[in-house]
Amino acid sequence: MSTSTAPHDETDPKSRPLNPLVNPLLTDLYAITMAYAHWRNGRHRETATYELFFRRNPFGGEYTVFAGLEECVKLLHAFRFTDEQIEFLKTQVHLQHADPAFWPWLRSVDCSSVKVTAVREGTIVFPRIPLLLVEGPLAVCQLLETPLLNAINFPSLVATNATRFRQAAGADKMLIEFGLRRAQGPDGGVSASRYAYMGGFDYSSNVLAGQLCGVPLNGTMAHAFVQSFQGRADLQSTTLLSPPPEEAEAPLADNVFALRAELGWLNTHEGELCAFIAYAQAFPSSFLCLVDTYDAIKSGVRNFLLVALALLRIGYRPIGIRIDSGDISYLSKVARAEFGDFSVRMGVNFRRLMIVASNDINEPTLLSLRQQGHEVDAFGVGTHLVTCQAQPALGCVYKLVLVNEKPRIKLSQEVEKMTIPGCKRAFRLHNSAGAPVVDLLQHMEEPPPLPGQRILCRHPFQESKRAYVTPSRVEPLHTVVWDGAFTAAYRPPFLDLAALRAFVMEQVARLREDHMRPINPTPYKVSVTNELYTRLHAAWLEESPIPEIN
Repeated sequence: MSTSTAPHDETDPKSRPLNPLVNPLLTDLYAITMAYAHWRNGRHRETATYELFFRRNPFGGEYTVFAGLEECVKLLHAFRFTDEQIEFLKTQVHLQHADPAFWPWLRSVDCSSVKVTAVREGTIVFPRIPLLLVEGPLAVCQLLETPLLNAINFPSLVATNATRFRQAAGADKMLIEFGLRRAQGPDGGVSASRYAYMGGFDYSSNVLAGQLCGVPLNGTMAHAFVQSFQGRADLQSTTLLSPPPEEAEAPLADNVFALRAELGWLNTHEGELCAFIAYAQAFPSSFLCLVDTYDAIKSGVRNFLLVALALLRIGYRPIGIRIDSGDISYLSKVARAEFGDFSVRMGVNFRRLMIVASNDINEPTLLSLRQQGHEVDAFGVGTHLVTCQAQPALGCVYKLVLVNEKPRIKLSQEVEKMTIPGCKRAFRLHNSAGAPVVDLLQHMEEPPPLPGQRILCRHPFQESKRAYVTPSRVEPLHTVVWDGAFTAAYRPPFLDLAALRAFVMEQVARLREDHMRPINPTPYKVSVTNELYTRLHAAWLEESPIPEIN
């Protein structure tokens, strides 16, 4: 392995991983012990190819959103053991008696001899398609296994989860990620916010994700703010600067209480009303209130309307309400009706003020609400999104498929866990309507498929499952993203998050609806060429021991 080092500008934020924990020690001890064993046997420089892929789509669906590639490439750029890390490893019981010559070698390790080919980030992907092909020295590629899996598994799971929430809510609904308080630690919280936005959410409440990743921020008050007010005595300020050109103080509190008396709404909670007045004085241009602290309809909605009308009369347009408990469908319909009645009574147009709903929302809840014909305009989603409660892990694996140009296969009594040996590439075959119909894996030495060419597509393990496909368009799925350094095809500044989000939405729009449906979706076909099928089954027979029956 080469000991030359590429320059590492650790001060450049565009070359640093998002998560500072993504470093060579973010690995399993066995990866380092295997690297030592390869080094001890003199095999560490032998060339190897690993593939990173998954076996099943998550959440019972038939698609996955590939995410985390940018972090992988930044990891490759920054991958280097420090003196401090080496000293720590020397203290571990498995390595205390390692050959002293191993440590200078490990200190010299970087990714200058590694080549990575990958699917474009944001692409809709399917089982067995290699998301990454990692080629390089055997021991170095082994060291990369866990950091790369960590950088892809959770991001892809969250992005897929977010896309499913987007499909369940509908394209016309706003989605806000509210999950930081329930996320798996600060690093999981930032990652969840980033990849939820990439998967189709519109905003996050996570301020750090806004700073680090450019995720648009949004949020509103919590119940504690409302509870902190008991009455008018808690209003330290009762006026608001009205918009230009008057630039005069408007007696907002007086106006609100006068309206309350005029309308006879004297039974609403006074502390809640004062909380709304205080919030309106602080945020007159973005006035959106949490209305269910005491009683959503009898108190919350009416108190909101009082302050909203007072704001409107001095030139500010109120935004709406948030409901965080109860029967969301019913409460949203009643609130919408209240908006309509108030509009008629007061001669204003509040009918389409925004209604936001939260309250532990998951994908089945969104699907149920659509069936009920709710009146919600936006959803705040937290726990079920960022922790992926419906499925805790994607299950990407990292498997050796080639050593010194010799194909390697992993056998198993579970056919699903078998690997397809050799170095491969993938192509997406589209029909005349522009929809993807098959992803085709072929050996690297085969010529690429061509549009208009009739292609035999085979199931890798079931001989009778095969079909001919004549694609109208052939899309190569793999690009070299790292070749000892950033490549011309993939280098800083990387595509910004908004562009990645748009690309995901474009991918989703292209996929057939039967592949996207949440219940009983049609499986998407991932096939191999006849040549790759033959190579796979030859390797299968060659590596399978023949039992002897006595």
